[in-house]
Amino acid sequence: MPKPIALQLYTVRREVANDFQGVLRRIADIGYVGVEGGLDFFSEEQKDRLRFISDLGLQLPSVGLGKLPVDESSQRLMERAAQAGCKYVMLSQSPDEFTSIDSVKAVAERLNAADEVIRRSGLTLCYHNHWWEFENRFDGKSAHELLREYVVPTVGFELDVYWAQTGGADPVTEVKKLGSRAPLLHIKDGPAVKGQPMTAVGEGKVDIAGVIQASQDHASWMIVELDECATDMLEAVEKSYTYLVNKGLAHGNKG
Repeated sequence: MPKPIALQLYTVRREVANDFQGVLRRIADIGYVGVEGGLDFFSEEQKDRLRFISDLGLQLPSVGLGKLPVDESSQRLMERAAQAGCKYVMLSQSPDEFTSIDSVKAVAERLNAADEVIRRSGLTLCYHNHWWEFENRFDGKSAHELLREYVVPTVGFELDVYWAQTGGADPVTEVKKLGSRAPLLHIKDGPAVKGQPMTAVGEGKVDIAGVIQASQDHASWMIVELDECATDMLEAVEKSYTYLVNKGLAHGNKG
């Protein structure tokens, strides 16, 4: 059964800065089931925005945590997020954290410590990759493969299939390897070349259908994210939705 489709709001960060309500309304009108935003949506300062998202009928299945370690303020926000129905917290680490086996182990130790705090808040931690975790290799394994070995089983992954391919991996294979450890997929498309703009999903070189078919027994959400795009971003957001939903690769609120 197709999984629900969400949009990572980083995709429309420039548009949201100018017209938050108008952009969110358009996302809902297109048919997206949810959005992925930042943990600060659950702060007092953002409560009106959070209420507006809820009034549009949009879910917030996951939120981004900007830093480690997890402080008390972040813990309170995560507890609010869990109470509101959010299930996942995602975060990433910079490329200079993946320069050796020891540095990967150090990342794993920080994630394991954060995982204990995040689980107490009622959420699941998912690590989000870029290209460097797959590009950097040690003893015949990618840094991402090593990270999977070093983190505790309760740490999940939000696999960014585009960056995995850009880093030299086959995203279909990586989805199969991760299985139930990857409840979230970042779906994006393009040339899979660093520094070049992305395209609407379905117009690039990523085997999107193969990725999603390989994930059907395990993934909970398909989350569209385009970092940069050579065309109008909101048009690309709509094209991505249309491709995924019309091909039966994701479930939306509109056919």
